[in-house]
Amino acid sequence: MKKITILALLLFTVNWVSAQEIRVNTYAGYAFKDRVDSYFSNSSFFDGTIQDSFRWGLGLEYHIPQKGAIELQYLRQDTNAPTIYQDGGFLNGELQSTNFDLAINWVMVNGTRYFPISETVEPFAGAGIGLGIFGVDNPDNGNSNSSTKFSWQIRGGSNFWLAENIAFRIQASLFSATQAIGGGLYFGTGGVGGGLNTYSSMYQFGFDGGLVFRIPQK
Repeated sequence: MKKITILALLLFTVNWVSAQEIRVNTYAGYAFKDRVDSYFSNSSFFDGTIQDSFRWGLGLEYHIPQKGAIELQYLRQDTNAPTIYQDGGFLNGELQSTNFDLAINWVMVNGTRYFPISETVEPFAGAGIGLGIFGVDNPDNGNSNSSTKFSWQIRGGSNFWLAENIAFRIQASLFSATQAIGGGLYFGTGGVGGGLNTYSSMYQFGFDGGLVFRIPQK
């Protein structure tokens, strides 16, 4: 009886997995600029703008029919952040201005709900949480640092199926990373490790397009 039960469970698991669907999502889009600022005191603050730029990435999405999908997503953006800052110190420090080189990596786990209205048009909405990994280089003195922050996103759009296993995808998204700039990222001229530890969140709106590849199930 035990062997029959195990065999039935294995058959159910195989049938359930075979009924699922795996997709590969590609992303290429545009992220708009966003101002970031924080003021700890009159002599310790920063005020800058993350510039708009190209963004690209890839996602692996696991579908459960009539339930939704879970996606592991990676996005990359290389941009600049012109910033005015002051970090205290002797005689309240010196007011400085630097156009920082900024690399943003998003690693997200997204939940998505699809609302197909035909075999061709497949609108969706979803949200995700994950990590924003920020690398900052100061071109004025060669200093660099990185920081990893909790992040979230919301998004919506639609897939347009061009063939059975290929679709064109468009979407709008809003990303945020708490304390993305400031805490843990050094804006001074001395060395890596100090800096402003005040609170600042970024909110980055963007549009993406790309191709979706449905992996055929055997």
